[in-house]
Amino acid sequence: MLNQYETVFIATPVLSETQMKEAVQKFKKIITDNGGEIVHEENWGLKKLAYPIQKKSTGFYYLIEFKGSGDLIEKLEIQYRRDERILRFLTFKMNKFAVLYAEKKRKQKEAEKITEE
Repeated sequence: MLNQYETVFIATPVLSETQMKEAVQKFKKIITDNGGEIVHEENWGLKKLAYPIQKKSTGFYYLIEFKGSGDLIEKLEIQYRRDERILRFLTFKMNKFAVLYAEKKRKQKEAEKITEE
């Protein structure tokens, strides 16, 4: 059985939009190439950091929710550490309550989009 995970990474703010998309594609490919299945992804955009990291005060935040095996996490995090574009990352295993909460939040967002139109 595959576990469900959520990973958020912060990329350096000096990247162009194209470079940011390339970084996202790289990490999504690592997940799918290693038997993972992407459930959801969100681009949170450029945000101010709570404290400077590598003398930078902002960063591009990106979230990927996926299903995969435990050894996939190790491979993904090694790639995060090797990539100089990534300032910070966090990956955690979602329990059944976190999975239900995430699904509920997605449905709420979709409902809000529909009512805005």
